[in-house]
Amino acid sequence: MSSIKIGKFTDRVFMSSPTMHGEEQEYIKEAFDTNWIAPLGTNVDAFERDMAQYIGCRGATALSSGTAAIHLAVKLAGVTKNDVVFCSDLTFAATVNPIIYEGGRPVFIDAERDTWNMDPKALQKAFEKYDGSVHEDGVLYKKPKAVIVANLYGTPAKLDEIRGICNEYNTFLIEDAAESLGATYKGRQTGRFGHFSALSFNGNKIITTSGGGMLLSDDTDRLLKAKFWATQAREDFPYYYHKEIGYNYRMSNIIAGVGRGQLLHLDEHCSKKADIYKTYKKELAEMPLSMNPYEDCSHPNFWLSCILLNQECLINPEQIRVDLENYNVESRLIWRPMHMQPVYEMNDFIKIEEECVSEDIYNRGLCLPSDLKMSKEDQKLIIEIIKNIVMSNNQREIL
Repeated sequence: MSSIKIGKFTDRVFMSSPTMHGEEQEYIKEAFDTNWIAPLGTNVDAFERDMAQYIGCRGATALSSGTAAIHLAVKLAGVTKNDVVFCSDLTFAATVNPIIYEGGRPVFIDAERDTWNMDPKALQKAFEKYDGSVHEDGVLYKKPKAVIVANLYGTPAKLDEIRGICNEYNTFLIEDAAESLGATYKGRQTGRFGHFSALSFNGNKIITTSGGGMLLSDDTDRLLKAKFWATQAREDFPYYYHKEIGYNYRMSNIIAGVGRGQLLHLDEHCSKKADIYKTYKKELAEMPLSMNPYEDCSHPNFWLSCILLNQECLINPEQIRVDLENYNVESRLIWRPMHMQPVYEMNDFIKIEEECVSEDIYNRGLCLPSDLKMSKEDQKLIIEIIKNIVMSNNQREIL
């Protein structure tokens, strides 16, 4: 255990805060100078084009949030009242809530330990259960309209396996790549594997527009439909005429300018995040914990570095979080699984192992400070704090 005396940080160490450069202001100024400060404009068009090119898909639609992108993807998949949608269990609520917007019914799929993402075996089990027939319990198990898989904390799921299962059952795959922009799976960018994919540019993401998101697809006709819905479903008439329900979901030209400037630094951000992860992994190697895992065939964007305490560790993540907070250091518990949320606790949940993997990860996991502006010296001090917390509590229990 270190004998270094560490005081409270004067400036708060954030888990993941926005990191601006300079190009953002140039694009914003362009929007002001041309008076294109409302939705639409050259920044929106260019941001969509550049992002589609970076990901490697045919088209993109810039929207007001990642949640809006998932919502429109759910609509494009044809989800309506009482339709079943399989969804990652270990994720943020924004992955799931759009299903409810359309009256659908989420069925949650447990995580697996290799990536903390959706377990393909559990997904296969779910398809076998929801086969379109009436079972012995007298309930009709409708075939799902779509599958939504999230790439947790920037780590790609087993996307080829999941896409293969969806293809076998002729089911739309929606890839929630909100946290994984810049990550690759088998050499291909995430956001490329779903029939429809969603990105988020929220303030804490790998790049940000302060808010905002994007819908990606190779199906440009359906993207045009999404863009139509996102602009209040206004028909092409010389007056306001609506035959469908629409939404105010389009991204403004100003924040699209922020996104254009940020995209120039995406690879740089990913590299710095990787350095943060590797430092944690190296310096905490002797502790009774492990880092959030990933497969050799993938390269995460390392948006958030996380730890998983060993089963025998005599401290829980909440104790570490509170102790770090006392040093003015932000950390966060792992996403609470969707099947544990009061609003969704009655929904079906499919798992393979007797033990619920997503619940176990939640109970033992913690997201560590992964801020791009965190200095190497600050990270070393945070590592010493974590070591002191973990070892002190373990020794206290032994005594």
